[in-house]
Amino acid sequence: MVKPLTERPLDLIYFCFFVIHIPATLLIDVQALYPAWLVPRFISVLPELYVGFSRDPLIGGVMGLLGSSENYNWFKTFLVLELCFQLPVFVIAARGLLNNSKSIYLLMLIYAASTATTTLPCLAVIIQTPTTSAETLAANIVSITTTERLMLLSSYLPFFLLPLGMTVDMAQRLTRLINAGISASETTGKVKQQ
Repeated sequence: MVKPLTERPLDLIYFCFFVIHIPATLLIDVQALYPAWLVPRFISVLPELYVGFSRDPLIGGVMGLLGSSENYNWFKTFLVLELCFQLPVFVIAARGLLNNSKSIYLLMLIYAASTATTTLPCLAVIIQTPTTSAETLAANIVSITTTERLMLLSSYLPFFLLPLGMTVDMAQRLTRLINAGISASETTGKVKQQ
């Protein structure tokens, strides 16, 4: 019998993280990759509303909502990775966690390490974006207020810390499984020798 998610709190957190990520990825994050004609207006307005509220230099930059998107080609490659690799992982991992399948640990480790690595430069951009001042406004430089910076950090930081923690957790789980396999193999070998 499968142990329910409610009895596996860390897996429940991972499950919710993956499930919540699916609509966010499809409706906001990867819109910069879609042809404009493909996105209905009621969906295309979501990033505009988000950037209007948050002044997110990454989403606003890559979508051209805060000026030219040319400087954000590096970020667009992260969005391609999110669409082509992370999105399928969200579905596969959520299903695997629901079924308490240990076979997804390696995929989750790869996902988590990749995601922590790609989120770190995003945090750096938010930290290094100029603070809004009379000079940045006059020069039309993308900038954020201290409040916007704190809000953006509070929304991006969990998407760095949770995958970072997941990386450590999955590495530990896999190490335990490998050690158990080695131990069982050695025990079986000793029994055969007797």
